[in-house]
Amino acid sequence: MNGWLLTAGIAAAAVAGVHVVAGHIDPVRPLLTSALPEIPKRTMHAVWHWVSADLVLTALTLIAVAITEPAGTEMVALLTAVHFAAYTVVFVIIAAALPGPRRLLRLPQWILLAPIAVLALVGAV
Repeated sequence: MNGWLLTAGIAAAAVAGVHVVAGHIDPVRPLLTSALPEIPKRTMHAVWHWVSADLVLTALTLIAVAITEPAGTEMVALLTAVHFAAYTVVFVIIAAALPGPRRLLRLPQWILLAPIAVLALVGAV
């Protein structure tokens, strides 16, 4: 069993849970009640669900490869590390563009995503 990948998978599952619960309360509800036109509103709602599915499936993948260690585990772990690193970079860039102080803390999702990238990367090598 690969403990690094198992830890990454458990962390990813926790992030998926936070995304589904807190994400529905904070960004999704205001989005759905906003004055945005229906097509962009529903597109963003679908993207939120898409990310929910992505986070859950990635967590399950990390846990499965951690426990079974099939051929290709290293590649799956490496690609998953890059996947979460990309999520992290996107949030950091968008947060850094916000006006005012403490920009990076106003969109703190990257703080949850970065450790998963690191854990998956360490588990890949």
